[in-house]
Amino acid sequence: MHYKRILLKLSGEALMGDRQYGIDPVRLAEYAKEIKAVTDKGVEVAIVIGGGNIFRGVSGASKGMDRVTGDHMGMLATVINGLALQSALEDAGIQTRLQSAVKINEVAEPFIRRKAMRHLEKGRVVIFGGGTGNPYFTTDSAAVLRAIEIHADVILKGTRVDGIYTADPEKDKKATKFDFISFDDVLTKGLKVMDTTAFTLSQENKLPIIVFDMNKPGNLEKVVTGENIGTKVNL
Repeated sequence: MHYKRILLKLSGEALMGDRQYGIDPVRLAEYAKEIKAVTDKGVEVAIVIGGGNIFRGVSGASKGMDRVTGDHMGMLATVINGLALQSALEDAGIQTRLQSAVKINEVAEPFIRRKAMRHLEKGRVVIFGGGTGNPYFTTDSAAVLRAIEIHADVILKGTRVDGIYTADPEKDKKATKFDFISFDDVLTKGLKVMDTTAFTLSQENKLPIIVFDMNKPGNLEKVVTGENIGTKVNL
């Protein structure tokens, strides 16, 4: 394997499948199958998942809700998604632990860095829920922070697009895809990969990011074996 320990970042919207909101069990099962394929090869997998399919703090704040309250609701949404993904992974025969930055001891372990790393060493998938545990920070920031803490080799951002383009490929048919791009070029060109806080944190810690299409079967395995899938952001 090209990467020994990975941090997989999934959006909450990815779990909706073809639905308008909520969680699609079929999509969950597909993701569990993809993740099992790489864990069977000895890759250590940690996951951070968003909560946008259930609630977005920023969206709530724009409609008059207190931003801190909205973000706390968003954190709880990520725990709900984490529980759903944990169930799907365990149905696929993968030992999984859910750790939450927000204390919900009856539902998930509290986030303890050394414990998370020990789970990974034992071949368990670790899902990090609750974001960073703080309002005003996105799950992108949580993904980068956790990846640095557990010494992940790379952040894999699974999306519905097969990489980073010069423009939104769903709106601009002339948009071209990058196979490789530097952190500086992403910032210079104003491309949207992650929010600025998360992206800068990744750059400062020299942690590469690969953006790829998670919905295409086999792509996750191809990425971890080193195939040129998606777009790699590196120094």
